[in-house]
This record gives sequence, C-alpha cells and structure tokens, in this order.
Amino acid sequence: MKRFLTAGAVLALSTGMAAAEYNLTILHTNDFHARFEPISKYDGPCSSEDNGEGKCFGGSGRLMTAITEARDRAENSILVDGGDQFQGTLFYTHYKGMLAAEMMNNMGYDAMTVGNHEFDDGPEVLRGFMDAVEFPVLMSNGDVTNEPLLADKLAKSTVIEKGGEQIGLIGLTPQDTHELASPGDNVTFSDPVAAVQGEVDLLAAKGVNKIIVLSHSGYSVDQKVAAETTGVDVIVGGHTNTLLSNTNERAEGPYPTMVGETAIVHAYAYGKFLGELNVTFDDEGNITKAEGEPLIMDAAVTEDQPTVDRIAEAAKPLEEIRNRVVAETSEAIDGERGSCRAQECSMGNLVSDAMLDRVKDQGIDVAISNSGGLRASIDAGEVTMGEVLTVLPFQNTLSTFQVSGATLVEALENGVSQHEEQAGRFPQVAGMSFAFDPKAEPGSRISDVMIGDAPIDPEKTYGVVSNNYVRNGGDGYAMFKDAENAYDYGPDLADVTAEYLAKDGTYTPYTDGRITMK
Repeated sequence: MKRFLTAGAVLALSTGMAAAEYNLTILHTNDFHARFEPISKYDGPCSSEDNGEGKCFGGSGRLMTAITEARDRAENSILVDGGDQFQGTLFYTHYKGMLAAEMMNNMGYDAMTVGNHEFDDGPEVLRGFMDAVEFPVLMSNGDVTNEPLLADKLAKSTVIEKGGEQIGLIGLTPQDTHELASPGDNVTFSDPVAAVQGEVDLLAAKGVNKIIVLSHSGYSVDQKVAAETTGVDVIVGGHTNTLLSNTNERAEGPYPTMVGETAIVHAYAYGKFLGELNVTFDDEGNITKAEGEPLIMDAAVTEDQPTVDRIAEAAKPLEEIRNRVVAETSEAIDGERGSCRAQECSMGNLVSDAMLDRVKDQGIDVAISNSGGLRASIDAGEVTMGEVLTVLPFQNTLSTFQVSGATLVEALENGVSQHEEQAGRFPQVAGMSFAFDPKAEPGSRISDVMIGDAPIDPEKTYGVVSNNYVRNGGDGYAMFKDAENAYDYGPDLADVTAEYLAKDGTYTPYTDGRITMK
C-alpha cells in the first residue's frame, strides 16, 4: 500500500532516496464558466480600457501564456480541468461548448471531468462538446448506459503516458447533478467514494500506481473522498470555487491540502488562477514531495496575441447585445458567491424585487430565487446588458405558481439546509422576510417568516414567483414541482432585471434586513 514518509503539505525524502523518482507538474483550472475575455475584480466583464491599465484578470490569452511558460519549466506536465467550462457569459449562450472545445484543444488539455453545468443543455450539447475536443472527458459516478448519446463516449477513467510513466485519471461529478442541471432521465449519479475506489482498484490492477482524481464535487467532498479511499495521490477539485493557497489571505486552506496520503488542490474559478502543483513520486508511486501555488492571472501575465485575436473575432456577433447600456447604478451591486450564498445580498434583493415587481399585479405575494443563479457582481456606473447577462446567464424564465404557507416554509428550509457549504440553493427573497439559525439541524432552521406585515399562515395559499429552474425542482426545491397554477414561460429573468434597473433612473443597491441570521 502507498505510504507517505512524513505528514504535512510539503513532503520531502531524507538522504538516501531511491534513484527512480518521477517529477510531474499538474497544471489545472476549474469553473471557467466561459470567461474567455479578461474579468474584473468582481469576476464580471472588464473593459478594454481597464485591461490596458492593468486592472483585469484572467482571460484565455493570459491562460495560454501561463500554460506555455509553466510547461517550459516543468520536467513532465499535464493540463487538466475540474469541470464547469460551460455557462456564464454570452460566449456560451451563442456558441454553447464549441468555443470552449476550441480553446481547450489549443491549450493542449489532457483531460477534464464533467461539471454539473456541462449538463445545462442536456446530453446533446455535452456530446457535441465531447466530439469536438481532442482529450477524454471523464465521469466515474454517473451511469450513462441508458443514454445513447453518452454511453459509448463518456468514460469513467483513462490512462495517459507522460515521460514514460502511466498516469491514471478519474472523473467525478456532483452526486446531486440531477438537481443542479438537466442531465435527463437516462443518467443517474452515485456515491463518489465508492465510484472512485472502484476505478482506483481497476487502474491498480493494470499496474497504474499514479492516480489523479478530477473532481467537480467541492472541497468538502474532496476531503471525504481522500479520507475514505486508498490509492488516490492527487485530487484536482472544482465546483465550490475554492481558493487554496499558501500566500493568499483569502484562501480556504493550504495548497495542497493534505488528507492522509492525498494532495487536494483547487484554483478558485473563472480563469483567475492557473494551478501549478509539483509532485515527486518514488518508483512505487508514493508521493515524496507535493508543493506549489495557484498562479494569479493578473496584468503581469502577457496575453497571447493570437488567442486574444481569436476571442475578439468570436465576440463580434455578441457586441451589439452586450454593449447596450441599459441602466446606471450609484454603487457596486454585490453578487459575490460568498455573500449571496450565505446571507441577504444586494444582488439577491435586486433580482428578487425585479421578479416580484413584474408580476405583482397577478396575485403574486412573494419572490424566491436561488443564489446559485447569481454569477457576478456589477460595478458602479453604467450597466450594460452584457453585465446583466453575466450575472444571470442561464436564460431562465419567470415562473408563477401557488403553494401553501407550509410549502413556502419547507422551501426556505431547503434553501438554508446547506448553508455551511455555501450551496447555491440559499434563498434570496422579496415580499417576505425570515430568520434562520445555521447551528440548528437542517429542516428546523427557519423562523419568524413574514409575508408582507403578517406572519405566514401555513394553511393559506400564496402566489409565488421564481425562475423556471427552481420551480421545476432545481437546487432541491422539489416541493414546487407539484405547485398549483404553475406557468413557467414568463419573460427572461435577465431582461426583467435590466428593465427593473432602468425603471426609476439611477439604481441604488441596498439590503434591508429581510433575511436575518440567529
């Protein structure tokens, strides 16, 4: 069995080391979300002027340069992705997965795992992407045998060769992808620990002793997989937009995070960092050293000009839509993941207020939306349609329906049930207020629910507006699937929000205590 010689984030052999060591640099990205152009500090669009002044981050041009330079200084290297290349900007809306496939092929990726957003447009779009890429796309904990589009294409694991050594790669996808995306009825998902161990055992039986899991399952699940499996050397993670670092004060843990013999790495999201983990193996496949740091893609990284030119060409069909100024805001509107998935946030209030305002004359009392649908902040000043679409990229429509007060409370309980994980189901609301206790057991965290100025009545029927994703059970809101008088085909949520922003001159973002934590 593989054993570390010492515990800790950086592991080094003593003198007398065996000669047959193997050095591998693992370059990695995750949760790119179609951010082919540079992004602002808010993870949204960044103007060419700001980019010229060195205020922007990321973009495919910087990634291309950083990958090339990292490969040049590595003895052996692989480039892998932790999932969610899809969704997030007009580039995905227009090109679906095709531009991502082109860029990833150009950058020379060796493999990626399926993220939940790779299923946003069903198996058809995922299959088209897989046909276009020149590397394997992996998912070990999904059963696709009943889905003809994926059954002969989507593998659980693969083996690649670098520097004369075989490296086993295993994919992992969120177990609740059926709640997070649209995989269809023919794909089912299973426990990550059992799925990974099964593939590790198969690879080990083939003599593969260097095994890397590409996991789009989140930092906590990665730690659980590392603790409860044997034989996994490295987990390259994604899904929770986690920054691991030894130098950044905002990091959630060290890079790598060691759990037993397994090194876990994440590199935040949106192409803002390129992960670079340098690993040394002995001749039995044991890691003897694991060290590195995510490289920030700031202005110090020169953009690769051919890549910049190609993205500019791809952007031409999008310009008219996204450059249209639709409103103005007096201050930045906070749509940060860490805010909106934990508490009331100004972006959540904006979107929820906009939804309720649009349908309040239809007998609708409250709005409830999932914070996972809010994908960026908006900075102060002019607001373009491109910025709104970056916040709300999923082309969701307004859904109106009726449920009892008891069902609304059940929905709020679902919304706060994974608060500690900053799950996307956290509810942003309008027309109502509530309190929650994150220390209480899930299912009993909600209290003090008010609809307007009155306490909620469990027996009363209320009119609700949400988005079609939530109304159809997304993010665990299954209690809405059987709602009365449901209509899922209202206007696009991004259009509704843009029109509301422009309604009364300059918009002033705010929070007002509609959600309180006990």
